[in-house]
Amino acid sequence: MSRKSTLTLAVVAGTLGLPMTVQEAAAAFIEDSKASLTFKNFYINQDDRDQDRARSEEWGQGFLFDFKSGFTEGPIGFGLDLIAQEAIRLDGGGRSGKSGIDRSPGSVFPLESNGKGKTDFGRLNGTGKIRISNTVAELGVLRPKLPVVVTNDGRLLPQLYHGGQITSKEFKDLTFVVGKLEHSTERNSSDNYGLSIAGANSLTSGKFSNKFYYGGVDYKVTKDLMLQYYFGNLEDFYEQHFFGVVHNWELPAGKLKTDLRYWTSDSSGANSRASGRAEGYRSAGYWSAGDSNSGEVDNDLWSALFTYTLGGHELKAGYQKSTGDSDFPVLNQGGYSVPLITDAMTEKFTRVGERVWLAGYAYDFAGLGIPGLKSSLTYYSGDEVDTSSDEKEEWERDFRVDYVVPTGTLKGLGLTWRSTAVRGIRERDDNRLYVTYTWNLL
Repeated sequence: MSRKSTLTLAVVAGTLGLPMTVQEAAAAFIEDSKASLTFKNFYINQDDRDQDRARSEEWGQGFLFDFKSGFTEGPIGFGLDLIAQEAIRLDGGGRSGKSGIDRSPGSVFPLESNGKGKTDFGRLNGTGKIRISNTVAELGVLRPKLPVVVTNDGRLLPQLYHGGQITSKEFKDLTFVVGKLEHSTERNSSDNYGLSIAGANSLTSGKFSNKFYYGGVDYKVTKDLMLQYYFGNLEDFYEQHFFGVVHNWELPAGKLKTDLRYWTSDSSGANSRASGRAEGYRSAGYWSAGDSNSGEVDNDLWSALFTYTLGGHELKAGYQKSTGDSDFPVLNQGGYSVPLITDAMTEKFTRVGERVWLAGYAYDFAGLGIPGLKSSLTYYSGDEVDTSSDEKEEWERDFRVDYVVPTGTLKGLGLTWRSTAVRGIRERDDNRLYVTYTWNLL
């Protein structure tokens, strides 16, 4: 906010007869505020080649208003964030689950009772916040990106969580986070849902919880080395511990980033009891016939990712292994992201016993005189998936091209094409097109 705007606010506050302390507090609240309006045009085409059903296809226009206030002056500062989002359907195909049609709604818009995609849907949410010293407490809508919970933004509108979080940076090089989530708003909905995991997340007959506790710390040992520890606990389902190491190494030519991650997950509450699992508090996975632990969370997963950059080139290679009797547990209401190096466009590679290799290459064309143009190609190969018959295999190829207009009247306009092919356990071709532009209002 400019000084002129702040002065205008002070004049208005004075005209209204507000005390000087209130005027100063209000000025600080506004001066540090930011507001933006993002226009997002999104098209998705999914072809499930191994299923006898119509191709899923949707196209829509989204409007995302995001306001983040500053904090009022004083030892305790108060603030308020607001988000307003609206999605308008431009083309939604035919009707979901109906035969004799070429296209059906996919997962961008909620469905009407007749199976057709709704013409529009929206949300209006807020987050209250308090700052004391270098500690901020938030209550309302949250969009965490942590090793134990991460929001998904793979459709027209993003997934939202509802709860409270405290972030503290009172000590140099240490960041503490603790919070509780109670509900989620899925990326194709305006409604709130309880929290669950794969194996129990059916919206008609599943089991849900409204208590996910999490916390952790990031410790920046040096400017090139960071250590992490986080925990997560979804009541009646699982508890999880995460340990991570991130290191950046300046080489004589280029840079090497090492990213090491390890999760250990066990059952909790109803999922730890046979009676609870019988009620539906179950995890996805594979168990032999008659196994009394069938459906119980039991998973260890570790990964290593190495990324080498030189100029506009980026090469990466990684390995991930899942052990135990269950799939990797993660908050899952249908559309979700995972905090793994295998968070691919379609598959997540979280199945019990799965071993994954990945390799990728990305290039920034600015070095060739085309600023704003980037592309990447990543290949994932998973095998040793435990099933009732034999070990299964799967692979995914993700290709992406991004271009952001660097100068001129259309500066900031973004164009993205993402394409993927999946084969093995699931057979799918997926193409997505994005056109985005953000107008900074404050």
